[in-house]
Amino acid sequence: MVSMSLTSYSSFLKENKLSTDAVNKQRIKNVGAKISKAVEQYLAANGLQDQIANFQWEFNLVASNEPNAWCMPGGKVVFYEGILPYCQNDAGIAVVMGHEIAHAVAHHSNERMSQQALIQYGQAAATEILGHDQSDARKAILAAAIGMGTNVGITLPFSRKHEYEADHLGLIFMAMAGYDPYEAVAFWTRMANASTGKQPEFLSTHPADTKRIAKLKEAIPEALKYKKN
Repeated sequence: MVSMSLTSYSSFLKENKLSTDAVNKQRIKNVGAKISKAVEQYLAANGLQDQIANFQWEFNLVASNEPNAWCMPGGKVVFYEGILPYCQNDAGIAVVMGHEIAHAVAHHSNERMSQQALIQYGQAAATEILGHDQSDARKAILAAAIGMGTNVGITLPFSRKHEYEADHLGLIFMAMAGYDPYEAVAFWTRMANASTGKQPEFLSTHPADTKRIAKLKEAIPEALKYKKN
């Protein structure tokens, strides 16, 4: 999964222009360094360091007005310039960063790939296909699951269960990195308000609704226990 993600990531970088905004590029890298360190500490403390055994962190900002961000299996993180107005500050960037990295750390893309295989081929065939790493069918499913080119990371939405798990972990990661987890409520409220007009692509895979915001509020007290002062 990681090796194919790296191939897809390389293709994406060739097909999309990196931002020339030096200040915001550095902000993404700085927040990314703090969040990734927190992730490593959290997983090590819980005996889960194998979850990121093959991760090589990298943080990029692309020149696109689309409000979007994603993290591939393997720790490759991309922000689009268009999401920065919704983030507003470093804590807002940390909200998105923690959430997207949480998807990768929890291997949600693997489950998403399996679900796509099940839909396309049926249970027996999916089991057979996913058991052969180099098959053309597996590659096709991987491409659909993690996205290719300009659709990378947004081809298939995560389930609500995955979204809530990523929110929960993301709050912990950002708190451990020293950011205020309450900023997550502010960020998703801004995204919810944005959905009243032309809906950003990000919201097609990350619904910003009252239930999500309520669950974030419920999870914040636990996240605060991890907050670095």
